[in-house]
Amino acid sequence: MSQKTWGGRFAEGTDARVEAFTQSVSFDRRLYRHDIRASQAHAAMLAEVGLLTAAEAEAIRTALDEIGAVIADGGMAFSAALEDIHTHIERALTDRLGDVGRKLHTGRSRNDQVVTDLKLWVRDALDELDGLLADLQRAFVLSAEREHGVVLPGYTHLQRAQPVLAPHYYLAYVEKLQRDRERAADCRERVNVLPLGAAALAGTSLPIDRESVRAKLGFDAVAANSLDVSGDRDFLLEFVFVLSVVAAHLSGWAEEWVLWSTTEFGFLDIPDAFCTGSSIMPHKKNPDVLELTRGKTGRVVGALQALFVLVKGLPLAYNRDLQEDKALAFDAWDTVSGCLAVAAPLVAQSKLRRETIAARLEDGFLDATTLMEGLIARGVPMRSAHEAVGRLVRECEGKRCRLADLPDAAFDAVLGEPGASATGGLRQTLGVANALAAFRSYGSTAPAEVAKQVAAWKSRLGM
Repeated sequence: MSQKTWGGRFAEGTDARVEAFTQSVSFDRRLYRHDIRASQAHAAMLAEVGLLTAAEAEAIRTALDEIGAVIADGGMAFSAALEDIHTHIERALTDRLGDVGRKLHTGRSRNDQVVTDLKLWVRDALDELDGLLADLQRAFVLSAEREHGVVLPGYTHLQRAQPVLAPHYYLAYVEKLQRDRERAADCRERVNVLPLGAAALAGTSLPIDRESVRAKLGFDAVAANSLDVSGDRDFLLEFVFVLSVVAAHLSGWAEEWVLWSTTEFGFLDIPDAFCTGSSIMPHKKNPDVLELTRGKTGRVVGALQALFVLVKGLPLAYNRDLQEDKALAFDAWDTVSGCLAVAAPLVAQSKLRRETIAARLEDGFLDATTLMEGLIARGVPMRSAHEAVGRLVRECEGKRCRLADLPDAAFDAVLGEPGASATGGLRQTLGVANALAAFRSYGSTAPAEVAKQVAAWKSRLGM
């Protein structure tokens, strides 16, 4: 008997260099649990339709459990000659059961076997991803509670813009992560369609029961077109896209906190346990976890691009090019899950430097927009109000002062209305505290609105 599952067609053995080039067991061995689970469901179904006896199906189920335990304990010797994890498991099964083991592959092909295993793995990864994202959400909500009452400068273009409550800032990331969770859940729906039974590409003439296998493996539906599903990798593109968006969100957060931890900003204290030092500069405390999180994003986005290039010109149905999909997906998953594993404790343990933030909070004209809106509320056209406040800011820059430091005459001159600053109550909009208190719209940084959102997220996340 040939070591290959396809050896009967060939008169001579495979060149060792070809075996090394074409093997995938070096990376697809991580699918062994999923392969065993799918094979056990397949064997049970074969017994139900009379292609195996009940005793044969039970022998296969038991032997596969034993093989799984051997692999889990590191006891299986992997060989390039057996190509992939699926062939290794089948060979081990045949060694134990002889011809009974050779019956397992009845009514299926490696094409539908592989994509079924891969979907089972992606499904598990998406479930784990949801848990990791939820953990990070909880860390941000805990930080929002801890930093209650702290006011931060909000930025656009990395320039100071308007004041925001620290809890509002933390909840912004909770919202991003929620979209990530929803994308993952949406992706899971399309993943959860059973390919097994498509065989090589056209189905099979044997009386298999795909609905039985679907129920046993927990899929929501059975793929309706064997030609499509045998070579389909849309679900993998979508999975790695979801991971890429998560990675992009983590990278933006990491970049922000790298900046915030610098002496120039001084907003954030990152625990020593999440930093490293310098081999030559004894004073250094480097935010390496954040920098690596930022850097690793390139690997994930790169995997997505590589998958697109992989599938862009493939004809129906299965092509061996698709062997390259798994290493890309595995690496993207390992990268993102690793980043998330350290992100949650880092967020939970990092603290804002309140005194440093407060010392410069009034700098940067964070109250300018609220002043403009105060003018609008008095009937001044928006564009006129915008121009007037811009002129006041320019005057402050020349005098190196804040808006609240300007005399009434300066306001009156710009507004063209003597006593406007006093009688109109415009000074009540000046300063960060007044500006913050003026917010009122839903979803804004208004203290009452932020308190509602914190409470809502705590309930939603079961905190």
